[in-house]
Amino acid sequence: MPRSLAYERDNALNAICPYFTMFPLEYPLGVLKRYRRENPVVMDPFCGRGTTLFASRKLGLAARGIDSSPIAVAIARAKLAKIDSVRVLRLASRYMEEHQQSTVPDTDFFKNAFHPNVLRNICSIREGLLRVVRDTDTTVILRAAMLGCLHGPMSKTPEKRSYFSNQMPRTFSSKPGYSIRFWKEKRLVAPDLDVLAVLQRKLKRLNNTQLPQTSKLANVRNGDSQMAASLPSASRDFSVVITSPPYYGMRTYVEDQWLRNWFLGGEDQVIYGNRTQLQHSGFESFAESLGKVWKNMARTKAEDLDMHIRFGIIPSSKVDAKALVRASFEASGEQWHEISVRSAKTAASGKRQADHMAAGDSAAAREYDFHIRRV
Repeated sequence: MPRSLAYERDNALNAICPYFTMFPLEYPLGVLKRYRRENPVVMDPFCGRGTTLFASRKLGLAARGIDSSPIAVAIARAKLAKIDSVRVLRLASRYMEEHQQSTVPDTDFFKNAFHPNVLRNICSIREGLLRVVRDTDTTVILRAAMLGCLHGPMSKTPEKRSYFSNQMPRTFSSKPGYSIRFWKEKRLVAPDLDVLAVLQRKLKRLNNTQLPQTSKLANVRNGDSQMAASLPSASRDFSVVITSPPYYGMRTYVEDQWLRNWFLGGEDQVIYGNRTQLQHSGFESFAESLGKVWKNMARTKAEDLDMHIRFGIIPSSKVDAKALVRASFEASGEQWHEISVRSAKTAASGKRQADHMAAGDSAAAREYDFHIRRV
C-alpha cells in the first residue's frame, strides 16, 4: 500500500492541527490535477481544516473556503499563510510576557487538564490573539499551531512532547466529566512543560515547506454556505467546487471541539444544543438544507461549474447516501448533470473521520464521490 501523503514532510502545513472531519489530501489533489491547465479558482463550501485549499495552493491555484465553525476557519486560514517560524515564536513569547495577568479558568477540568504554569502561558497567548484586530500571516500560523498543540496524547519522552495537555485525543475534545474520571483512574498528571518548546517542535516541521502564494487569508470566510451573504459578488469567481459535507447524522461538531472553541474566545465549558449548519432531523430536511448550498454555489459568475463531492453517512444512519445527495440536487432548484458517481474507500481506510464516529462493532460508513456539472 502506498504511503499516505499525510506523512510527507512537504505536506506538514496541512497537518498543523489534527481535525476529525478531515478527508485525505489525495482526493482534492487527484481532482485538481485534471483542471490544472485551466487555472481555475477553487471553492470549498464546507472547507473544514482546509485540505482543499492546501491542495489548490500546492498546485498553484487560487482557492476560497467557507465554514460555519470558527475553529475550522482558524485552521484553514493557516493553509494560505506565509510561514515564518521565528516571527511566530517571537510573537508567542511577547504575548506570554504582556498578558501574564489574563484570566485563567478555575474549573476542575482545567486544573487537571493543564499544569498551572502551562495553563497560564496558554491563557496569555490566547489573550494576545483575542486582541488581534486584523490578522497577519504570523497571527494566523500562531493561532492554528496553538490549536494543534492544545490537546493530545502525552509522550513519555519530555523532549518529544507535542501537546500541552494531560492525556487526551488529538482530533476532538473529550468531555470534562469523562476526562477527569479517566485521569484519576489512570493517575495521570498534566506535565509541566515549556510552551515555546512545544510550539517550536510543531513549527520546525513547517520550515522546509515551500508553497506558492496563491490566495489571501480573507479567502476563508466564517459563514453559512446555505446563505447568499456567505458568497459576496467578489467571491463568485470559482469554476470548480471540491467539498465533503458533514456526514448525515453527525450532530456534535461543535460540542466535540469545545476546548479549541474556548481558546478562540468561547465558553470554558461544553455548550450543548448549538445550531448546526445543516438540518439532520430527517432525509428531506437534510436534502433541502444541502440543496441550498448547491444553489448558492450555482451563483458563481464562471461560465462553467464542476462540483466534486465526497459524501457519506455515519454507520448508525439507515439512509441511502447516493439517494440523499441526488435529492439535494433536486431540492436546489438548479439544473445539474451527473457526470459520475463512484464508491470511495470506506471511511475506515486511512486517517478518516469515521475512526472517531464508529463505535463498537459498527461497520465503517460508505462514502461516494460525485462529479456534477451545472447545466
